[in-house]
Amino acid sequence: MTTETITPAPARARAIFSTEDFQLLKTAVMTHLQRPEVQDSPESVKYSNLYHRLGRL
Repeated sequence: MTTETITPAPARARAIFSTEDFQLLKTAVMTHLQRPEVQDSPESVKYSNLYHRLGRL
C-alpha cells in the first residue's frame, strides 16, 4: 500500500498592470521625453523605445 502526496496546482498568475496603467505610463514617459535636459541625453533613445513598446501593448 502506497500513499501519494497530491500537490495543488499553482495559482493562476494575475496581471500586474491594467490596460489603463499602460496608457498612464506611456503619458508619463512622453512627458519626461519632452523635457529639454532629457532630449539631449543619450538615454532619450531608451525612453523613446520604451514609449513605443508601451504603445504596442
